[in-house]
Amino acid sequence: MRAVVIGSSGSGKSTFAARLAAACDLTRIELDALNWGPGWTNRSAIDPADFERRVDEAIRVPRWVTDGNYRAALARTLPGATHLIWLDYPRPLVMARVIRRSFVRAAGGRELWPGTGNREDFRRWLDREHPIRWAWDTFQRRRLQYEALFADPRLAHVEKHRISRPHEAGRLIAKLAADACLET
Repeated sequence: MRAVVIGSSGSGKSTFAARLAAACDLTRIELDALNWGPGWTNRSAIDPADFERRVDEAIRVPRWVTDGNYRAALARTLPGATHLIWLDYPRPLVMARVIRRSFVRAAGGRELWPGTGNREDFRRWLDREHPIRWAWDTFQRRRLQYEALFADPRLAHVEKHRISRPHEAGRLIAKLAADACLET
């Protein structure tokens, strides 16, 4: 299995991917960890070739799951993917999740990706690039992009799953885990 998990910022992509990786014995590839360097260096914007190289290296393993919305990563992962999973939750749920996540991260002060020094900071909450603002500003655009992605005939080889309610996530993970057991 090679799965790509997409969705609005704060929808739960990382949590879903971690659960799927554990259930199906997949290598989890957190695209944010590949992208964000020390001091919030955005590799995909500053050095796209480096980011793409990191993605290519990460997906060299036979079984993986990625979580993230980076266009450059999708261009590299989707051709070899077997599954595309879209966490398409309602905007109020996504906003509640991203605000709660940001609060927990800022209050805890824990480094987000080891070795980067990057931590959530309450003072950045209104910045355009902050996940709360980003989730709000990009929500509708992402939905339109992902609807087009699901309809793209070049992805006919990919098994697609659109999850619109959180309780569906656990069921899908259980189904994919059962299917993975049948493959071995």
